[in-house]
Amino acid sequence: MGKLVAMTGNTAAYTGAALCRPDLIAAYPITPQSSVVEGLAGMVYNGKLDASFVQVESEHSAMSVVQGAAAAGGRVFTATSAQGLALMYEPYFRMSTLRIPMVMALATREMTSPETIWSGQQDAMSVREAGWIQLFCESNQEILDMMLQAYRIAEDPRVQLPVNVCYDGFYSSHLIEGLDIPSQAEADAFLPAYAGKTYLDPGQPAALDPLTPGELMMHYRKNHLDAMKAAQEVIEEVDAKFAAQFGRSYGGLIEEYKTEDADIVIVTIGGMSGTGKDAVDAAREKGIRAGLIKLRFVRPFPAEKLAAALRGKKAFAVVDRSVSFGWSCGPMYMETRAAVVDADSYAHFSAIGGLGGADLSYGHMRSVIEKLDAIKNEPGAHDTLWLMND
Repeated sequence: MGKLVAMTGNTAAYTGAALCRPDLIAAYPITPQSSVVEGLAGMVYNGKLDASFVQVESEHSAMSVVQGAAAAGGRVFTATSAQGLALMYEPYFRMSTLRIPMVMALATREMTSPETIWSGQQDAMSVREAGWIQLFCESNQEILDMMLQAYRIAEDPRVQLPVNVCYDGFYSSHLIEGLDIPSQAEADAFLPAYAGKTYLDPGQPAALDPLTPGELMMHYRKNHLDAMKAAQEVIEEVDAKFAAQFGRSYGGLIEEYKTEDADIVIVTIGGMSGTGKDAVDAAREKGIRAGLIKLRFVRPFPAEKLAAALRGKKAFAVVDRSVSFGWSCGPMYMETRAAVVDADSYAHFSAIGGLGGADLSYGHMRSVIEKLDAIKNEPGAHDTLWLMND
């Protein structure tokens, strides 16, 4: 066991990032992630972290700076939220399609408009086709631990892709939990020093990302998708190795909670999962055989594992903290329904809540379970359940 400390999710993020010994950090503040880069700035300034710290003029520049440093062989880090993520979209997309590994914290936030700075997952969901690996954390301990795991996943030769460590803005970023902090020696034992490929070297000038014809582009995209598929195995391996060293396993791609004999299952993502588990426990006390599946990774999407976990159940609902404008439902419901090829042999529906900082309460989770129990013998799609406070 390491050092026990109480800290916010943002502090957990920058503490975990510092344990990974980044060579360069680019920083531009935006609510609710600002204290992530502020914390790293303080560590560099006070001599507690040996890294180059670049204060830039925008999020677009932040991603461009880390992209250049990573292409020169460095281990890099930055963080953002919402409109900042939108502003960095051009180099953000290029970072993944150049197949350059890095880690970026994303304290998720609702997208404007209407004007808001509060929690939601619309920002992360809006870029899930940009080629990054995306993982979502439930607890502050998971935020810190996944920084270490994320670099190991990203830098694996079978993967070579950037990773977003996502967690709920304000609900996780600003609230305090007790954490077990590994020592630097323990972190070093788990995450070896980075020996990244050097694409840019002043001594050997070269063009990076030249104009690419379609036939070659086809190969690049296929290789990228192959790496995403390979990442699923790597994610499971890294979780097992982390558990062997630190005694904490998060389940890899998904976490299952009381699903073995469940008739009905709620699928959750991020910080809402703990509340969902409480609702499952209460339902069990009433004789309702409920279970929960936590989606830990959105990209690569764990379609096979999710379908296997739902097999034999009567009903499922997916609780989203974002919307799919094209389908009038939640995006993870849409993807879960696609993954379960015989979805209409189950009763199922989309539940949407927690937008713009609204609370996702125990009562909301209980209402999802109650609706599932009521319709479990009525296979097919049912109307979206909006989890609102009256």
